[in-house]
Amino acid sequence: MRESSPTAAVLIIGDEVLSGRTQDTNLNTIARFLAALGIDLLEARTVGDRKGQIIEALNALRAGHDYVFTTGGIGPTHDDITADAVATAFGVALPEHPEALAILARRYGDDFNAPRRRMARIPEGGTLIANPVTDAPGFQIGNVFVMAGVPKIMTAMLEDVAPRLRTGAVVHARTIRVTGVGEGDIADLLTAAAKAEREISFGSYPFGHGSVGETGTILVVRGRDAGKVEAAVERLLADLAAAGVAAVRA
Repeated sequence: MRESSPTAAVLIIGDEVLSGRTQDTNLNTIARFLAALGIDLLEARTVGDRKGQIIEALNALRAGHDYVFTTGGIGPTHDDITADAVATAFGVALPEHPEALAILARRYGDDFNAPRRRMARIPEGGTLIANPVTDAPGFQIGNVFVMAGVPKIMTAMLEDVAPRLRTGAVVHARTIRVTGVGEGDIADLLTAAAKAEREISFGSYPFGHGSVGETGTILVVRGRDAGKVEAAVERLLADLAAAGVAAVRA
């Protein structure tokens, strides 16, 4: 029997995201990164720069998933409290990490001040995540990966994270474009397909709703067995044709 694929969650940290001043793109990047590794991203939460909220969310997520990825709150300013919250959640101290200290000292030289030195604090037992963009490292402790909130830096950190993860079977997806028919008109057909193919997921996404142009529905068929996905697509196309619905692979 094949081992189930790992699961993951994302914890986005930052008042600037909740206020709308900053648009988060990290979730999408992480989702695509995990999908390519066959890891199921099952949950995402966003919390502000409040220690209690971070601890509560982190403890819930790390207990429920194989991996947790956090973004934000590891910079040099007073509201960068992610490292403090993670250390408290794990019940460990937050000392300066010698390697992180050396990396930052080389990076900043004479400008290595007290605020920047805060970024060398790593929860006891944590290992560094390389940052090839600005050098200031993230860290891993247990099943939690703590990364920067700046998208360019976070994306670069994922390269060091990837080899540490247990991978699973990649999900294959195929798309069908249905024109001139709303998802409500083919809902019964999709329900029947889903009941017949328990290992396959069927999603429907309307397009052109309320517009003057072409309208219809995009159907997405997903599964870990490529052969079964292809077979499900063929059956669905045949069922749509039998119902008089125009549909093509997209």
